[in-house]
Amino acid sequence: MQNSIEGRIVLITGCSSGFGLQTAAHLASRGCKVIATMRNLEKQNALLSEVQRRGGEVEVCRLDVTDKNSIKETITEIAAKYGYVDALVNNAGIGSLGFFEDLADEEIRQMMDINFFGVQNVTRQVIPMMRHRKQGKIINISSVSGFSASPAFGSYNASKWALEAFSESLRYELRMFGIDVLLIEPGVYRTNLFYENSHFARHYDNPESPYYPLSQYIKKRIMEYVEDCHKDIEEVPVLIEKLIRAKNPSFRNIPDIEGKTLYVLRKILPFSVYSWVVRTAVFRGYKFEK
Repeated sequence: MQNSIEGRIVLITGCSSGFGLQTAAHLASRGCKVIATMRNLEKQNALLSEVQRRGGEVEVCRLDVTDKNSIKETITEIAAKYGYVDALVNNAGIGSLGFFEDLADEEIRQMMDINFFGVQNVTRQVIPMMRHRKQGKIINISSVSGFSASPAFGSYNASKWALEAFSESLRYELRMFGIDVLLIEPGVYRTNLFYENSHFARHYDNPESPYYPLSQYIKKRIMEYVEDCHKDIEEVPVLIEKLIRAKNPSFRNIPDIEGKTLYVLRKILPFSVYSWVVRTAVFRGYKFEK
């Protein structure tokens, strides 16, 4: 049995593009009261256009997940206006491609600040409202990179693995208050993460880097894969709606068949075999110097 979603108050971070934008528009069209947040309000037009196309309404607020004052101010306003939040979708995040030696320390810290500490910053402010009502759902957008690491994505993998551990621990802590903590682990979708919002290590394009030839090869392979990716991004908003409706949702949730397949392989294959699969997939066709 699933509950009605109409009228639910849903707070979403990172709504200027990608999963956040599509989820905000989708839930608004289903009758949710969506509070769509983003760091830069100058980027809200794409969201508003999509909401208008689908029907529904959203309330757009500025929220920078790395700025505790910004978070506290926005959550305080929400609490004063509505009194509670039914669901929090921690979606804001960045990706970065680059080998460890090509990454500057501050780049790795920025990744953790947004993808991990940013989630904690927002969640910390929202929990008291949910705890007071003894109900609520915290949905953290992770990735298949949260359970399967790969070369050149070390900082991103680390941020998502940390997010998964935090989410699992928090789930135990909050169950006694009727609050569900849930993970969504999408595979690769064709979003702005690989285009306008893409990030590369500081020395990624440095010909002096010992990783330069391989970096360029991996980038080319990834973009070819993304360009050929025809998965429907709507799978993620639909899954989020399902989790908000459900009375007893699963902790881990993977929307796409490729991600589900990867998860099964990660669980059943010996690491020596699984790591061979990863290396083969990433480096296939590349000729290493002997």
